[in-house]
Amino acid sequence: MKIVKFLQGRGLVSAYGFLSYKCHPIRCNRVITRVLQAPLCTASSGDNIPQVCIVGSGPAGFYTAQSLLKGDKKLTVDIYDKLPVPFGLVRFGVAPDHPEVKNVINQFSTLAEGQRCSFVGNVNVGQDVSVEHLLQAYDIVVLSYGAEDDTTLGVPGEDLPGVYSARSFVGWYNGLPEDTHLNPDLKSSDTAVVIGQGNVALDVARILLTPIDLLKKTDITEHALEAIRESAIRRVYLIGRRGPLQVAFTVKELREMVKLPGCRPSLNAEDFVGIPDKIPELPRVRKRLTELMVKTATEAPSGAEAERQAQAKNEWGLKFCRSPVEFLPDASGSRVGAVRLGINKLQVIDGIEKAVPTGETEDFPCGLVLRSIGYKSLPLDPMVPFDSKKGVIPSTEGRVPGVKGLYCSGWVKRGPTGVILSSLNDAMETAKCILKDLSAGELEASHQAGWGKDEILKHLHQKDVQPVLYEDWKRIDAEETRRGEEVGKPREKLTSLEEMLHYAFKH
Repeated sequence: MKIVKFLQGRGLVSAYGFLSYKCHPIRCNRVITRVLQAPLCTASSGDNIPQVCIVGSGPAGFYTAQSLLKGDKKLTVDIYDKLPVPFGLVRFGVAPDHPEVKNVINQFSTLAEGQRCSFVGNVNVGQDVSVEHLLQAYDIVVLSYGAEDDTTLGVPGEDLPGVYSARSFVGWYNGLPEDTHLNPDLKSSDTAVVIGQGNVALDVARILLTPIDLLKKTDITEHALEAIRESAIRRVYLIGRRGPLQVAFTVKELREMVKLPGCRPSLNAEDFVGIPDKIPELPRVRKRLTELMVKTATEAPSGAEAERQAQAKNEWGLKFCRSPVEFLPDASGSRVGAVRLGINKLQVIDGIEKAVPTGETEDFPCGLVLRSIGYKSLPLDPMVPFDSKKGVIPSTEGRVPGVKGLYCSGWVKRGPTGVILSSLNDAMETAKCILKDLSAGELEASHQAGWGKDEILKHLHQKDVQPVLYEDWKRIDAEETRRGEEVGKPREKLTSLEEMLHYAFKH
């Protein structure tokens, strides 16, 4: 058993004990000889160590694993994901023109290649294996899956062709298999509207307007690149129900939009009347953001910037105190042609400035609408407590009440807010809670090392589910990198599950 475990850890033997394609006879003989001659591990074969299962291989999952492995030098972690590829939001959510944000993948990869951490993809928890079974196989189960559903507006016309969720649009240009066939119509109109004023709203606006010569150097999918190359979209407007002081995007993303090549900002100075007087009272981060908005709206550009904006063919803008009340069809009646906006006024109610409808409306012509008003998580398994209204698993510091050994982290714990680094603090809190429970004896290691993973892999084999291990993912990664090199991109993502699995198991 010791030899098999050792060879499995180096990809020379499969999860089921069969020789891997990597296992050249001479190499295997050398490795086996080394194992037999090596001293025994300090822990006896009968010692049990804490085994952790994490569901979700995005930032929350990997940050939780990192904190646990750092806090307990014996503990092992297996990270499961329903997709054959790891990294979740970093791969499928981060904008392709933000490669610096994706550098965290290097950190996660190092973790997954370690002896005490493994990745198991292509496993749909709740369908291929139950949470109850995971809790039987592992001492600790951490649910770290993200938000897979959208908050809807619930207004007439929301189901018209041409109205999409920003989440699906992001998945489309980032290669999420379920969104590959979205095929948004970017040719029928020169105007797009984004409902929402957060970072995702700015991301989709920027991708629509970024020059193709810049986009083609990123890892944006080929089908999205071609669609944007032929796009007729020249103007994108972001609609917010409140005012400038309530925007949810950050100064970094705003600055990128202000300086976007071939594009000029269009902000109405009247929307910022009285705002400069409030800036001194704002927190530092909000102050910088508001100052940039005020400057962009009220100060005429000069010199090279004035010339740049004058020559720009594209335009973006912010519209405040507006709420969509209906999506209207175009003349053909076959797709969206305008959005009817309710005009709001800001009113302080119980100490909070809120948007109050005035009863007035205006129609804003557009041929593409992207709804970016929030995401929500969905329940994974009937045995897991879930707050459907908030879209989260109820917990205390990540500990799920009433289910021993069950924890959560990330968006399913706190809701879909914050940036990737927000998941680090959140994951550290959950990991700290788990380590405290282990130290206090609230949890105990019930099996020998590797038993949990072996048990689940055996179960998956019986159900004809093919798990994708980290060595399999590396073959997908190699193929994507190879394709990218051919066209001058970091990678060309595989966008279908069938293709991913083909290369994962191609020996």
